[in-house]
Amino acid sequence: MSELKSGTFSIEELENVQITIGSIVGAIEKAAEEEGDVGPTAKPGISDLRDWDYKLLEKYNPVYTPMCDQCCYCTFGTCDLTGNKEGACGINMEGHNAREFMLRVITGAAAHSGHGRHLLHHLIDLYGKDYPLKVGPSNIIAPNVQLVTGKKPETLGDLDDALDYVEEQLVQLLATVHMGQEGEAIDFESKALHGGMLDHVGMEVSDIAQISCLDMPKAKENTSLAEIGMGTIDPEKPVLLVIGHNVAGVTNIIDYMEEHNLSDKIELCGLCCTALDMTRYRTEGGDVPKAKVVGTLAKELKMIRSGVPDVIVVDEQCVRADVLREARKLMMPVITTNDKIMYGLPNRSNDDVEDIINDLKEGKQDGALILDFEKLGEVAPRLAQEMSKIRKEKGVTALPTDEEFKELTSRCVHCLACELDCPTNLPISDSMTSAAEGNLSPFEELHDKCIGCGRCEQACPKDIPILNVIEKAAQKVIREEKGKVRVGRGQISDPEIREEGVNLVMGTTPGIVALVGCSNHPEGTKDLYRIGDEMLKRNYIVIVSGCTAMDIGMYKNEDGETLYERYPARFLKGNLINVGSCVSNSHITGAAIKVAAIFAQRNVAGNYEEIADYILNRVGAVGVAWGAYSQKAASIGTGCNRLGIPVIVGPHGSKYRRALIGKPYDEEKWKVYDARDGSEISTPAAPEYLLTSAETVEELMPMLAKSCIRPSDNNMGRMIKLTHYIELSEKYLGIMPDDWYKFVRTETDLPLARREELLKILEKEHGWEIDWNKKKILSGPTTKSDVSAQPTNIKRLCKEAC
Repeated sequence: MSELKSGTFSIEELENVQITIGSIVGAIEKAAEEEGDVGPTAKPGISDLRDWDYKLLEKYNPVYTPMCDQCCYCTFGTCDLTGNKEGACGINMEGHNAREFMLRVITGAAAHSGHGRHLLHHLIDLYGKDYPLKVGPSNIIAPNVQLVTGKKPETLGDLDDALDYVEEQLVQLLATVHMGQEGEAIDFESKALHGGMLDHVGMEVSDIAQISCLDMPKAKENTSLAEIGMGTIDPEKPVLLVIGHNVAGVTNIIDYMEEHNLSDKIELCGLCCTALDMTRYRTEGGDVPKAKVVGTLAKELKMIRSGVPDVIVVDEQCVRADVLREARKLMMPVITTNDKIMYGLPNRSNDDVEDIINDLKEGKQDGALILDFEKLGEVAPRLAQEMSKIRKEKGVTALPTDEEFKELTSRCVHCLACELDCPTNLPISDSMTSAAEGNLSPFEELHDKCIGCGRCEQACPKDIPILNVIEKAAQKVIREEKGKVRVGRGQISDPEIREEGVNLVMGTTPGIVALVGCSNHPEGTKDLYRIGDEMLKRNYIVIVSGCTAMDIGMYKNEDGETLYERYPARFLKGNLINVGSCVSNSHITGAAIKVAAIFAQRNVAGNYEEIADYILNRVGAVGVAWGAYSQKAASIGTGCNRLGIPVIVGPHGSKYRRALIGKPYDEEKWKVYDARDGSEISTPAAPEYLLTSAETVEELMPMLAKSCIRPSDNNMGRMIKLTHYIELSEKYLGIMPDDWYKFVRTETDLPLARREELLKILEKEHGWEIDWNKKKILSGPTTKSDVSAQPTNIKRLCKEAC
């Protein structure tokens, strides 16, 4: 096209010129508006937030705990990396372990994003790309998506663009794992943080898509309570068990059962996050959940071995690899519904429904792959009815008889091989002795603590089916295993953030404790009840999701109430909130992002570093993955870390082989800037770590309070947080924390009831000068090593200004 020149033109000369001034102006205005609203890091590549990562990693140093001192990635190996040795490719132990951790993070992120891609395709096929997103009374529809991509999604099609970005970045990250790519640990760490951030985008896409289309609760505080526990399942009815994390196909089963009046005739129950999302399906209007929750992955093998299910349907994630093998022994057909898990079964997606049902009930095939969800909706419940009759007629039994039980317990030679192989080293041998003597109580206690992995059986030289023995002994406990779980509510709404955000930032609401993650608990589900109850009593906001949301509802107090029945469910201090399934974890980070956006009026779109800096210094929040076991738990936690949210894992979490630990004694690393005048200020180490582990609940409790202390706390907020930190340490560890004084800036930071006592300690043990007439701190210690503990009149101890 030739360039237009100024001058006059005839009509003929303008004949082929299309005038679209309105469209051009509109496009320019829109572009200008978007450019003004979008920050510097929209859709960041691997290196775009590297400087922010380096700042975090400078303060929170990676600590590696290798489980193996070799690398066997390529045929140059196996390479010995002990000491200062390098592998054939030049990588050292530090770099290799950082690479291993990054690989686990991006594996977890890929699992969530792959779930999201499958679900989104399915929903777009049903509702179209223009279907509007509906998440409740919020203007910030997708805080993670908006923060990372710079775009506010409004339709299903907009989510497609966000997932495209996530997938492209995950491919680039995976490429760096290849031999001959990245070699430095610090850049593997930066890449791991990038993968964690991507995970929260993928999770958010997954959940807001299903919330919008499947009539799930939309930021609704008082959702219904669903039944949970093996004891809630009626074995006299046909039992249809679903396992996994992707509810897409299961909704068709629910619809078919309702349309054919089967809801009261078939027990539809689930394990893992599919179970939670089943209870969310079509409950926005307050309807009673349409399914029951059996529990977490820890109940998977137990439920199958119980013999109760008649048909098993699996989709994706956290599904045992031996489901088909275990089900085959008990005449339970298995239907796989997702190409991520197919178990070698024939694809019957295009076959006639009657042919599929007949082949499965006659035992011609152990199961089937059915990718047609409409067909699945009919096959699964009808097959469950047929198999229930057949299995009862054939007298299929699963657990040992009383005589077999006695023989199995007496067969034990007490070699302790089972206990050595057990992830939590449960006292199986002593329980066998007690059971052989007629005392079943020890085994009854093990039922809740056992994570159902089956490793004990693999180790047993006498081939005792130990899990079956435990479950046989615990039949009375199992029948009474009936809890409640609140249906997942989805996002924290904008109005709730407006109401509570100021209290979080100032510290008068002491913090958010997010209990998330898997079911690899060291001491059973009761620990989660203890943690949640303690922090709720102290007015922390407790948010739960996924497996933890299930397990926390399994335990009751002496009045027979679960925590869900005892505490309200609004985003306010002292409230217990279940956001939903695994992918709903994105709403927890989303709430922190919203605090910065709504309360502090920070621009969210493409403005990652500023928002993360604000959260790190101002929003008192801590994540707890007490039973973390999966790669997804690693990616969820790492996404929190990049946003500045510390995470504590349980004792098994150390097997992730990497922690991010600060050095509170290194004063230079804890200096921040006053945004009003740019001056540099020394602050205590808060938070002191981004990822660490705790061995016991007693150790964890004071860590939770300490992890919510932030440099920007006002005096009232610091007093409240310091009170909890000191009290929890004295209650659970029996000692005053040795660093409490470092968080004191002025006398008004001290717990009111103990102010005089603590002022005396400051004066006598830490060299502070006190005016006892006014009970006022005049100055802090003069020794250089205690500079970080000196009081200051600066009220804004962070990079951000109010």
